[in-house]
Amino acid sequence: MALTAIGLCGRALIKVGATAIASFDDGSAEAEVASALYGPARDGLLSANAWSFATVQASLPRLAVEPVADYANAFQLPADFLRALGAGGNGRGRGVGYRIVGRTLHCDSDRVTLTYVGRPAEEDFPAFFDQALIARLAAEFCIPLTESSSRAELLASLAEAEFRRARQIDAQQDNQPGFEDFTLIDARS
Repeated sequence: MALTAIGLCGRALIKVGATAIASFDDGSAEAEVASALYGPARDGLLSANAWSFATVQASLPRLAVEPVADYANAFQLPADFLRALGAGGNGRGRGVGYRIVGRTLHCDSDRVTLTYVGRPAEEDFPAFFDQALIARLAAEFCIPLTESSSRAELLASLAEAEFRRARQIDAQQDNQPGFEDFTLIDARS
């Protein structure tokens, strides 16, 4: 079952021992804490790994304004951009040198395809990521709601274990890239 932001926060609140919320603006202390901490916790967890379900490729629009130094062209980053994984040209998602500057990508290429971690809809999160996010949210919500640092430490260690488990599961969804250029193999020919 796909969870919404409210559903994810509700499950995290239950783990803390608090009452689940119906919306971010229902007036309760739980809703206030969830509203303030949910977005940064979600984006932080998404940015912490190159998740297969959040990896996106996009051709970037070139901006008219050129960078001041180092690179010839500037491109607008996508609205859902969280973290760059690589940039390329000519139908490839990597191989071009670049630098992220604010909300733009600078490089010397005339066209760029960016491979990046984006922000998918909560309903598209796989179950293993839901569990890692719920655990992270419970750890984040704990001190503001319970003022228990010992419980917060326990929840933080559980969140770290869930994160490692989710990374392991996600890593099994992709084959490992082989060597594309290895001069020792070429020398044998």
